[in-house]
Amino acid sequence: MSETPSSTVPSAPSSGLKETILTVVYAVIIALVVRTLAYEPFNIPSGSMLPTLLVGDYLFVSKFSYGYSTYSLPFGMQLFEGRIFASEPERGDVAVFKLPSDNKTDYIKRIIGLPGDKIQVIKGLLHVNGKAVERRRRDDYIYRGVGGHSLRIPRFIETLPNGREHDILEESDEEFKDNTMVYTVPEGNYFAMGDNRDHSKDSRYLSGVGFIPRKNLVGRAEFLFFSIDGKVWNFWKWPWTIRFNRFFQSID
Repeated sequence: MSETPSSTVPSAPSSGLKETILTVVYAVIIALVVRTLAYEPFNIPSGSMLPTLLVGDYLFVSKFSYGYSTYSLPFGMQLFEGRIFASEPERGDVAVFKLPSDNKTDYIKRIIGLPGDKIQVIKGLLHVNGKAVERRRRDDYIYRGVGGHSLRIPRFIETLPNGREHDILEESDEEFKDNTMVYTVPEGNYFAMGDNRDHSKDSRYLSGVGFIPRKNLVGRAEFLFFSIDGKVWNFWKWPWTIRFNRFFQSID
């Protein structure tokens, strides 16, 4: 009696490889969708937003907060003009935007001026539409630099016209850009400043940053998910350099 030929069964290794590849592809697609439409991670490389944000902070920015523009898309793909599902930033928001001078570099600052506002700094004090904002002294900020040395910096609570409060650092009221011209914010643009007022390149520098077009907004900074006082790849130092107390803090 002749035997019936057995049917061919795919080998387990080839089947497992296919499933692994599909899993990776699905994961990449999901990550791209989340990054494009929901949240994108950013890290803080400089001290211009001290004391709110520290060098070595890692945070999530909500992409849906202000709607979507070409700068919301991966690689700046130009699939449409302007913004869709647009929503206006609020005064006091900490926002990520593309630097207007190159439309590539990511900056993070606080939105101070809205379209039509007149912004001026007089002797270190912010003025919005001709009125000085409230600024209250609080305890000094202790900045710890390289080598372990520390520096005490005057810290204030600034209250914007809409009532939102945040901390700022102001070493002196006679530093560069502590006395400015009146900036009139054009329609469709915003005026942003760093919280570390004497060490921030922001909208006060018209040739460097200047007014921020609405289309350049990437999103609103929402919360920290990681923070480290040092190089992130020096993982053997993590027990001493990770700032666990900053994990999952909201950004105000």
